[in-house]
Amino acid sequence: MSDISTRIEGRAGRITLQRPKALNALTYDMVLAIEAALDNWRDADIDLILLDAEGDRAFCSGGDIADMYASGQKGDFEYGRQFWRDEYRLNAKIFEYPKPVVSFLQGFTMGGGVGVGCHGSLRIVGDSSQIAMPECGIGLVPDVGGSLMLALAPGRTGEYLGMTATRMGAADAIFAGFADAYAPEDDWPALKAQMIETGIVPVLDTPAPSGTLEPLLPQIDRHFAGETLGDILRSLSTDDSEFARGALRALNRNAPLAMACAMTITRRLRSANSVRQALDQEFRYTYRAVAQGDFIEGIRAAIIDRDRTPKWAHDTPDAVTDMDVAHMLMPLGDAALNWKEMP
Repeated sequence: MSDISTRIEGRAGRITLQRPKALNALTYDMVLAIEAALDNWRDADIDLILLDAEGDRAFCSGGDIADMYASGQKGDFEYGRQFWRDEYRLNAKIFEYPKPVVSFLQGFTMGGGVGVGCHGSLRIVGDSSQIAMPECGIGLVPDVGGSLMLALAPGRTGEYLGMTATRMGAADAIFAGFADAYAPEDDWPALKAQMIETGIVPVLDTPAPSGTLEPLLPQIDRHFAGETLGDILRSLSTDDSEFARGALRALNRNAPLAMACAMTITRRLRSANSVRQALDQEFRYTYRAVAQGDFIEGIRAAIIDRDRTPKWAHDTPDAVTDMDVAHMLMPLGDAALNWKEMP
């Protein structure tokens, strides 16, 4: 069976991820197949795009990054850079697509899955949904355009979600702007059938079961408004609440350089008006990450050796300097993303 199915059914262009045993992790070939389908259907006689995935554990758990690790270990940095170039171009195409894009986000939707599933017109979540940007845990910044959603999230929620990799259920994802509507997952087959038959995007008004993020907003805003990563850590360390202790554990676990850069990107994008601005900022980091950041070590600790004890380049978050952040986020000149090939 192919890792992905693209076909036209009725009034819908259908894209289904088909790697349930791998939590539908996104391969390079899948990225190219999704882009090709979207390009082919731009002028086709269909009304909408329907994005879903097989299995009940995940819509898409992220990018399949084993090949990036292998190539990086050999000193080949171009494979990862080309993957990200093509993936980011796909993310922008989904965001800007002229037809409605409807996604059904069951289970895990993380990292690269957010880039595929969370840029469309109607992003539907259910009771199993768990959405997150966990990149700082492997030495990356929240990318695939996710930094724009973090920047536009209420208050300082973006800094909190991006640096701690906190998972969002249905209500929290809607509150933070990563999803639009809730529907019980038993209703999803009928919703898909209706869209395929009619080409009409449904209006969903069933409220999601209550979440935990919105009630925490006062604490998030108080602690995550600091000028630097160190300021945030010091603020949290003065608070003995369960929230502060959990946030501190996450910040002390994730890559300090990635968190500092994620915070800077999030704040730069508060006035952004295009996903391309977010992808440009993200690519500055990911372009350099394999050669100069913590990415290879993060993958080793999380996926290859699975010892969960990464040795980050900076021992503590306070060790990251403004110069370190500036170096990772400098403009790329001729290596920057090229949008000329975009419609």
